[in-house]
Amino acid sequence: MTIQELYNSLIESVYLAVGYFSNPSKRIYLGYWASSILLAAYVFFKTKDKNTFLKNTLSKHVWFSSSAFTDYGLLIFNSLIKVLFIAPFAILGLRLSFGTSEWMGMHFGLITLPLSPFWTILFYTLVITIVNDFVVFITHYLMHIIPFLWEFHKTHHSATVLNPITQYRIHPFELIINNAGAMLSFGLVTGVFDYLSNYHIHPFTFLGANVFSAVFLFWGANLRHSHVRLTYFNWLEYVLISPFQHQIHHSNNSKHYNKNMGSKLAIWDWLFGTLVRSEEVDELNVGLGEEDKDYNSFLKNLFMPFLKICSFLKKK
Repeated sequence: MTIQELYNSLIESVYLAVGYFSNPSKRIYLGYWASSILLAAYVFFKTKDKNTFLKNTLSKHVWFSSSAFTDYGLLIFNSLIKVLFIAPFAILGLRLSFGTSEWMGMHFGLITLPLSPFWTILFYTLVITIVNDFVVFITHYLMHIIPFLWEFHKTHHSATVLNPITQYRIHPFELIINNAGAMLSFGLVTGVFDYLSNYHIHPFTFLGANVFSAVFLFWGANLRHSHVRLTYFNWLEYVLISPFQHQIHHSNNSKHYNKNMGSKLAIWDWLFGTLVRSEEVDELNVGLGEEDKDYNSFLKNLFMPFLKICSFLKKK
């Protein structure tokens, strides 16, 4: 790769990162920021804490801390990783869907009672939401319980201050794994429904069919990485992960380690015994505790996982 090509890729990555704010499929889309601000205001008025709204949403500590600048740096850097390594392979998801639908056609023949376009999109939206959420949960679960993977996942948990951009504070190695899981679930589920509709729905149509995701993003998804304590009804937190439940997941209290690992649905945590509801937690501090100092810069977050893995291997 020439210097000019690298420069062009860097510029493209900046445009990609900035474009997240105008892309409705991304969590930090400006429309979702607006809904999150309204929900944060609701929490402010509900708690009647005069400091809550400004302290937890607009303070310098939230947006201008070293932790926050690491978030911003990783957002840009991971956009470059997407441009250079992930985008060229994104087509694999569609190829997998084509292969899946063709395989089903070869082994089961043409379906005699295909789903109509309406029912195809409706059931597809429901199934892809559940399957993708389960894949995200399992991937996240493995990130926590497998020491090798945990070293990379520490980058996300090293945030000592939470803001919506912390969503993108992940190590590039984890980014690749997450995207591979997303392509796998998309390809398989899309292929199945392409077959069930008797190939009457263009696969590209499936890319935009997820109203559940839009509702999730609109209903305070950005507050999951914040210090705004937005909770759900107690019974509902057995089904859906509330923003505060995800904040508990970031707790540096050992009692909360490996808890609330679901993305949208809480049922996986409920089934796996890793669920903690909001009413069970009063005090909350986030980060890695004693290891915070090892991840207090952008470069440390990139290289520390490799250094710790090498140190661990030398001891064996």
